[in-house]
Amino acid sequence: MINRSIYIKNVRVYKEDEVVSNGGILIKDGTIKAIDSLDKGIQTITEDAVIIEGSHLNAIPGFIDGHIHGADGADTMDATERSLDTMASFLPQEGTTSFLATTITQSFESIEKALANVGNYKQKAKHAEVIGVHLEGPFVEKSKAGAQPQEYIIKPDIETFNRWQELSREKIRTITMAPEHDGDGSFIHHLNQIGVNVSAGHTDANYEGIKKAVNDGLHQMTHLCNQMNGIHHRDIGAVGAAFRLEELKAELIADGIHVSSEMLQIIYQNIGSDRLILITDAMRAKGLPDGDYELGGQPVKVKNGKAVLENGTLAGSILKMNDGARNMLGLEGVHMRDIIKMTAVNPAKQIGIFDRKGSIVEGKDADILLVDDDLNIKYSLCRGNIAYKGE
Repeated sequence: MINRSIYIKNVRVYKEDEVVSNGGILIKDGTIKAIDSLDKGIQTITEDAVIIEGSHLNAIPGFIDGHIHGADGADTMDATERSLDTMASFLPQEGTTSFLATTITQSFESIEKALANVGNYKQKAKHAEVIGVHLEGPFVEKSKAGAQPQEYIIKPDIETFNRWQELSREKIRTITMAPEHDGDGSFIHHLNQIGVNVSAGHTDANYEGIKKAVNDGLHQMTHLCNQMNGIHHRDIGAVGAAFRLEELKAELIADGIHVSSEMLQIIYQNIGSDRLILITDAMRAKGLPDGDYELGGQPVKVKNGKAVLENGTLAGSILKMNDGARNMLGLEGVHMRDIIKMTAVNPAKQIGIFDRKGSIVEGKDADILLVDDDLNIKYSLCRGNIAYKGE
């Protein structure tokens, strides 16, 4: 790891409990060493420290993408070190400093290769950190499969999950599953007991079904509104459950395609920044031109920012995290502090890594973005290394 000392000066620092309007951040050995203000300078800057001028910029925590399949031609299911390297080196340009490598419903052999690959992966300097796995499928509902290949969908099975968790070296942090197929709640309860974040997605559960699953240990909704029951006046469904049940956080793909801008506003007004988690659900075409690609062994056509299967079903996105955050910032009532919650604080807390990521605090990993007021990325620091420098 490189990790030279870095001092960011004259920057607006968004700390957990306050904003330092003209501050400085000292970074050493990959962590945040100290935060100062204009009238309290840091005296321990070494001669070889890199100085970053932060004038007119905001220092915010690095984005955590808890649901991303691929980028720049690579996909988690490729099950190669090179593909994870490709994703991890690409993501800092959009402000993502750590992410959950996300699988898709596939054969046992393909899933197990992908899990073992993440488990054995070695982090690289100047790359976003692979903080674990989001296991999306195969324990989902066929009628809400979306881009999940139906032929590989199976019922929840504790023994299978335990084997996969062992293969991944305990890296599975989130799982998307259909709770209606866990009749007695034992599967969800088991995952909750071992600290895995259980998220309902690709599900046909109604409001009462989601409410029951929450009692069993469900904590999250996967890509809210997509491949789940919407709000009806006789049953508010899974989307209504996310509105009503305070125990639930909800992923959101804020690209204006998966969820319209009007619905984004309604969701924000009903759920708020304390419970929303921005994700990309991006596939390998992110960062590449329109054309023909692949997801889960299925052909995908990408055109005008939209990725679809041959039958027109949405197949992930090509969204960049800072673009999704910018779309949210344009909504009524959303401020920079809300963006920080939805892109850093909430995902870090949800998967149990808030002790080292998700906010700018002394002692935490130096995953820091310098952005302008429109969320254009000027610098991305990953664990104290400059991973991206914009114009």
